[in-house]
Amino acid sequence: MQQRKLGTQGLQTSAMGLGCMGMSEFYGDRSDLGESVATIHRALELGVNFLDTADMYGPHTNEQLVGRAIKGKRDQFVIATKFGMVRDQNDPLKRGINGRPEYVRASCEGSLKRLGIDTIDLYYQHRVDTNTPIEETVGAMADLVRQGKIRYIGLSEAGPETLRRAYAVHPVSALQTEYSLWSREPEDEIIPTCRALGIGFVPYSPLGRGFLTGAYKSIEDFRSDDYRRSSPRFQGENFEKNLQLVRHIGALAAEKGCTPSQLALAWVLAQGNDMVPIPGTKRRQYLEENIAAIQVTLTTADLRRIDEIAPHGAAAGDRYSAEAMRMLGR
Repeated sequence: MQQRKLGTQGLQTSAMGLGCMGMSEFYGDRSDLGESVATIHRALELGVNFLDTADMYGPHTNEQLVGRAIKGKRDQFVIATKFGMVRDQNDPLKRGINGRPEYVRASCEGSLKRLGIDTIDLYYQHRVDTNTPIEETVGAMADLVRQGKIRYIGLSEAGPETLRRAYAVHPVSALQTEYSLWSREPEDEIIPTCRALGIGFVPYSPLGRGFLTGAYKSIEDFRSDDYRRSSPRFQGENFEKNLQLVRHIGALAAEKGCTPSQLALAWVLAQGNDMVPIPGTKRRQYLEENIAAIQVTLTTADLRRIDEIAPHGAAAGDRYSAEAMRMLGR
C-alpha cells in the first residue's frame, strides 16, 4: 500500500482511507455490525490504516463501532474523527454547529472515551461555526495538541479565508471536503489554498455517495430510510441527467478493464499525492474493489477524456439540501 503525507507536520497515512459513516447511519441497512468490523479488519490487512468517523454519526454509535474494531490494534491505525455538528434530540434531521472552546474540549473527551483511545490522530472541526471566531476554535484545538489528546488539526468544508485564519493560529494538517467526478468545486479555490498553505486534502464521497459506482438505476434502488432519497442530485430529472454521466464513466471504465468505481477513485488519486480519498463501505467485497483502484493507471489521454466526460459542473443538482448547503465553504 502506498503512503501519502497530509500536511507538513508529519501526518502520514495509507494512500486511501476508509469512511465509516455508512456503517452506522444514512445509507440503508446497518444491521450487520459484524461485517462492518470485519471490513475494518480487512482494510488493515490490505494496508488501509486511515479510518474516518465523527461524533455525530449515529450519533455516537459510529465512534463506538470503530473503537470496538480497533481494540487491540490501535497502534496500527490512524484515527480521524470530528466535532462541531450537533444533532437535535427531538428532530434527527436538524443540525446545529458549535465551535465554542468549551464544546471542543467536551467533544474531544467524549470521542476519546467512545473510541477507547488516549489520543485522536486527526481531529476535525466538522463545520465552521460562524458565531465563534475560528481563532477561538482552533486555539482550543491547539490546546488539545499541547495536552497530547490530539495529534493533528483538521477542518471540514471550510472556505479559503477561514483556512488562512485557522492556519495563522496553528498549522492545519488536513481539510476534508467533498470531491469527486461530480463534485469538482474545490478545484476553484479550496485545493489551491490548501497547496499554498501546505494543507493535505481528504476527499470524502469520492464515489458520489455511491452513484458513480453505476449500481443505481432508479430512486427505488434505495431503502425508504436512505438519506439519498432526499438528496437533490438523486431527485427526478437530476437523477436521469446524472445517470447519463455515470454511463459515460462506465463505458470508459470498461475500456480500461476496471469498474466505474475504480475509475472514479483512480481519477481522484491522480489529482495529487497530497490527497487521500476516504470511500465509505460496510462490506469487504466493495472495500477490496475500491482498494484495487490504486493499481489503475490513468494516462494523460485518459485524464483528458475524463475531463470531457465529467467537466467541472457536470452534475445536476446541489450536493446537499438548501439548509445544509449554507453550512459549506464558510
